[in-house]
Amino acid sequence: MSSSAPAVDVRGLSKVYRIKHNTRRATSVVEALSRGLRFRRQTTEQFWALKDATFTVAQGEVLGIIGHNGAGKSTMLKILSRIVEPTNGEAFLRGRLGSLLEVGTGFHPELTGRENIFLNGALLGMPRSLVQRQFANIVEFSGVEQFLDTPVKRYSSGMYVRLAFSVAAHLDCDVLIVDEVLAVGDEAFQRKCLGKMNEVVGQGRTVLFVSHNMSAITALTQRSIVFERGRIVFDGPTEGAIERYLSEGDSEEHGYTAPPRPTEPAVTRVEIQTSQGGRVQAHGKPLEVTVEIAAPAPVPGARLHLTLVNRLGRYCSQAWLYDSDSPICQSAGLHRLVCRFPSLRLAPGQYTLRIHFGDRLAGTRDLLERLCPFEVVMLGRTREGGWPVNDVACFDDAEWSAGVITDPAEHALPRVRRTPV
Repeated sequence: MSSSAPAVDVRGLSKVYRIKHNTRRATSVVEALSRGLRFRRQTTEQFWALKDATFTVAQGEVLGIIGHNGAGKSTMLKILSRIVEPTNGEAFLRGRLGSLLEVGTGFHPELTGRENIFLNGALLGMPRSLVQRQFANIVEFSGVEQFLDTPVKRYSSGMYVRLAFSVAAHLDCDVLIVDEVLAVGDEAFQRKCLGKMNEVVGQGRTVLFVSHNMSAITALTQRSIVFERGRIVFDGPTEGAIERYLSEGDSEEHGYTAPPRPTEPAVTRVEIQTSQGGRVQAHGKPLEVTVEIAAPAPVPGARLHLTLVNRLGRYCSQAWLYDSDSPICQSAGLHRLVCRFPSLRLAPGQYTLRIHFGDRLAGTRDLLERLCPFEVVMLGRTREGGWPVNDVACFDDAEWSAGVITDPAEHALPRVRRTPV
């Protein structure tokens, strides 16, 4: 096999499904029973889950695959994994393929974890001797040693995915397909997976990586493709792919709305405006939060407290409004309050918004949590080993100086100057 031949070569891959519809719904139990005894007229609709997908992946390359739910990503991976037959087109994979498409794919629920390791190895075409050589590493990485002889039907989803990922990552696959492995598991496991995938890439293996976690996509890939409505609409640098993906985000689906209360103030709307639009926020760029409060009467001592919270529930950044001269303290009506973070420097990861609204008379009026989920990513900035995800609350720009003390009398430490936040 020529070293210049691509590891994955996809040409015009398409998949169509036929969806049947009844011409009219039954409006009563009697009608439903009578229609069940006679021929029902149906119409058929064609749904193209995948349409004319064409791309190549070089040997040793890691390709990011991005798209909203239903965009065609998983359909394509199932075709490449020979689970689904394509309607049109062809795909060539050079070398042994390993797939982790969803939790527990390829596991037999009645078999133990130990038995499933060998079963997965056999499905991947691995000789038993190779599986035995890697067995200890697979078990250690997965962390399920205590339950190794328990049927996997009793495993939690986290245990399932840890073992499945460990098998796929440790066995000798030339092409590894990973679909949303970071959607299950705790932060420690996700960091472990990212480290292992970096190691796999360093070994020259080819990886197709699907994720909604833009920080992971940024850390692992330099090139990505974007799917929309079954078609590839972008193929190029990951930074541009993320921007294209974000441009299709629905800003309304992650806001908050509620009806006003007739006799007391209430938060009626919350939304965020990220730097990129949609759900993704670039590190160091502005973030804007809008809160609307309907007040049937002035609210003396009104206070509004905003907190940005990471996936671990830690408070990472806060802002508050407590001003007796603000309009909400002086008059009734619908009040719009806008909080702008001019340069949000949260660490890469996923965050939500916490809103606390109250006043000095009644105390807490509204306490809203897990609002407006968004993700902070590093766009156009890379570093060896990637960026830590939620290891720290935020990054701070700083200038450092260092020196060597040659005279013991020079006991003063070198000066370190921090740039203002």
